[in-house]
Amino acid sequence: MPQVVVTIDGKTYRMACGPGEEEHLQDLASGIEEKIQGLKDGVGQIGDQRLTIMAAIMTADELSDAHTRINTLEDENRTLKSKVSALNERIADLRGRCARAMDRTSELLEKLASRIS
Repeated sequence: MPQVVVTIDGKTYRMACGPGEEEHLQDLASGIEEKIQGLKDGVGQIGDQRLTIMAAIMTADELSDAHTRINTLEDENRTLKSKVSALNERIADLRGRCARAMDRTSELLEKLASRIS
């Protein structure tokens, strides 16, 4: 199993990850590092543990917002699929009605043509 060394708030951690996930793990660690540095810039040095907890809560909040957005988009997608299905049924019905109207028009034109001749 691959291992990656990440540095967060000046501390180095060796972490295991799945094959091919090394860069992703580095990116995640960089995101946490950015949050912690942002907190330090905003509120100062308030203790490693508290900064880590605040960064974790911020990340959890972002994840919660993302889940809410995903659920909203999935609901909208279901609604749109239902509307598309209803419209496709309506199109099929109208095509059938047009075909029948064209057949009827053709019959009437043939009758009219036979009367004229």
